[in-house]
Amino acid sequence: MSKIHISFVCLGNICRSPMAECVFQHLVEQAGRVDQFHIESAGIGGWHAGEPADARAQATAQAHGIHLTGHARQFQRADFARLEAVMALDSDVAEALRRLAPTAADQSKIHLLREYDPALVSSGEAEARSIDLDVPDPYYGGPDGFEDAFQMIERSSRRLLESLSTKV
Repeated sequence: MSKIHISFVCLGNICRSPMAECVFQHLVEQAGRVDQFHIESAGIGGWHAGEPADARAQATAQAHGIHLTGHARQFQRADFARLEAVMALDSDVAEALRRLAPTAADQSKIHLLREYDPALVSSGEAEARSIDLDVPDPYYGGPDGFEDAFQMIERSSRRLLESLSTKV
């Protein structure tokens, strides 16, 4: 069985995208579908390459029973070749990814995670309704921003996993 290779991407890969990676991994494990996915995360920039997730992101995830693993890495143009889906955490990241994508087919792999947020969208109407689909970057804020980001990521990841059930 072929795996779906998916990467969650934010700016520096220490807050939102590691939360998204580990939340999605947790949901995949709960669904008994580990053999169907390869899940990772990255950042557009390399400022934090090699660093673990931000302590506030770790604390927020831990409060929900999820351990953030891995270290920050920068998304590379070559990553597109091995990925089926690239989930951007905000529109600026999505735009940077589109500029980096070598082909139109690679650009079509890029989606905003919150396109799947059931609190905002139903039946993929987000673009038609011009809804803000960004997961706000909590880096310069307090714990509430991390919790809000976590909640958006978790809701969206549940729906994303449901939508991918027909692809595997």
